[in-house]
Amino acid sequence: MTMALLAQTGRPFPDWAWFNERNVGELRELLIEHIQLTGLALLLGLLIAIPLAVAAVRWRRVYSPLLAFTGVLFTVPSAALFILLLALLPQRPPFGLGIGTSLVGLTIYTLLILFRNTVAGLDSVPPEVTEAATAMGYTPGRRLVRVEFPLALPVIIAGVRIAAVTTIGLVTVTAFIGQGGLGRLFLSGFRTQYTMEIAVGLVLSIVLAVVVDLALVLSERRLTPWSQSRGAGT
Repeated sequence: MTMALLAQTGRPFPDWAWFNERNVGELRELLIEHIQLTGLALLLGLLIAIPLAVAAVRWRRVYSPLLAFTGVLFTVPSAALFILLLALLPQRPPFGLGIGTSLVGLTIYTLLILFRNTVAGLDSVPPEVTEAATAMGYTPGRRLVRVEFPLALPVIIAGVRIAAVTTIGLVTVTAFIGQGGLGRLFLSGFRTQYTMEIAVGLVLSIVLAVVVDLALVLSERRLTPWSQSRGAGT
C-alpha cells in the first residue's frame, strides 16, 4: 500500500522537506486545536458525569439506567454519531460544521468512562471514614467535597486518563465535519496520496496521547501523595 502511494506521488518517504515554515506553522495550529478539543470534551464530560455519579451513589436505583444509557451512547460508531449530530443539531454556529457539533460528540464518548470510574471511586471510600466524618458534624455536601472526593481521586483520575487517550484518538474523526486537529493531516494525506502527512499526523497523535497520559499520572501523584506513600508501605 505504502509503495503504491509513493509510486503515484513520486515523493520520497520520509520527506523531511515537508517541515518547512508554512507547514510547521499549520502543524502548530492543528496541534493546538487537537488539544483544545480534547480538553474541552473532558471538561464537559466531567461536568456532566460527576453529578450523575453522585446521584447514582446516593440513589442506587438510578445507577443501572444511567450506566446502560451511557454504555449505549459509547457503542455508537463515531462516524455514524457525528453524521447524526449534523442532522439533529442546529445548522448555525457553533453547531453545523463548527466546534459545537464536535464537542457534543466527543463529550458523549467520555461519559461512560468518567461516570463509571467516579462511581467506583466514591464506592471505594471506606464506610468507617464517611461515618467518622458524619460524627464530626460534616454535612453531606461538605463530606463529599472534603472527604469522599479526595479519597476517590485516584480512581477518578484513572478514568480521566482512559477518557483522555480515547478522546485524542476520536478527535481525528471530527476532521470529517470540519474540525479534527491532527486528523486533518489524515484527510489531506489521503486526498493527495501523500504518505508524509499521514505519518506526521499519526505519530503526533500517539505522542500527544502519551504526553497527556504521563501528565495526568504526575498530576495524580501531586494531588494524592497519601496514596503513593500507602502503596510504598505495602
